[in-house]
Amino acid sequence: MPKPVIITCAVTGGIHTPSMSPHLPVTPSEIATASIEAAEAGASIIHLHARDPKTGKPDHKPETFKQFLQIIKQSSDAVVNISTGGGLGMTIDERLKAAISASPEMASLNMGSMNFGIFPMLEKYTEFKHDWEKPFLEMTRDFIFPNTFATIEHALINLGEKHNTRFEFECYDLGHLYNVKYFVDKGLIKPPFFIQMVMGILGGAGADLENLIHMHKIADRLFGSENYEWSVLAAGRHQMPFATQSAMLGGNLRVGLEDSLYIGKGELAKSNAEQVERIRTIIENLGHTVATPDEARERLNLKGRDRVAF
Repeated sequence: MPKPVIITCAVTGGIHTPSMSPHLPVTPSEIATASIEAAEAGASIIHLHARDPKTGKPDHKPETFKQFLQIIKQSSDAVVNISTGGGLGMTIDERLKAAISASPEMASLNMGSMNFGIFPMLEKYTEFKHDWEKPFLEMTRDFIFPNTFATIEHALINLGEKHNTRFEFECYDLGHLYNVKYFVDKGLIKPPFFIQMVMGILGGAGADLENLIHMHKIADRLFGSENYEWSVLAAGRHQMPFATQSAMLGGNLRVGLEDSLYIGKGELAKSNAEQVERIRTIIENLGHTVATPDEARERLNLKGRDRVAF
């Protein structure tokens, strides 16, 4: 029998801007509510960014995260996964600050520098609520999202080893898998580890099924299928098809308004929970089951919710 599918829900992210959807969680209260609802719908891991409650701009401050972390923990047993990707343009120290302060069970970690182009959204959105939104999108025409070997090692040591925080290793392209392998060989990444294969971001691997199958095959060869869990997220309209493909191939998956604002063609998702419910129905109709938070903890060797700092 296939293992239960681990659903991660990324509830707000640092890419979409408030003008793109009225349903994007922005305030701490909205982020907490969205997280709790997603967990109730079947997500065992909640992937979190923070935003300035007045402008919706990505925010790295631990004080902002603290306004929703405790609420989520008190109202759900989901695994809390804090982003170290932050917002585009933040320094590595800014990106790590909230996770180091909170010492969560999990954190994300991007596994390579890349062009990260979200400027094509300017073709779709022309009016913005806040002054920061248009320049934020425009600057990615000439922007490299830096994740060097030095900064990755810095995160693995100062967050991973010092806090016993495990990582969601975000791999946007084939070379990022080899970067993971480099740190596995150095002993800084130990099994079982969690690989998130990211499809459909301009500058990374395109949302083609052949890319997913190839990355999965290479990951099996590099790591051995018994040493890692793999998951898939795909941007925009590719979200549900690729999540479904991952479940069919025996993998895990991620949904949420960070990755797509929609539930169907031209239809904005009204909540993160709506996306979780949709993919859970698909998973169960395929004959699979959904992993509980404690099942995810066991498979990913997490330290437990009683050992976090919030």
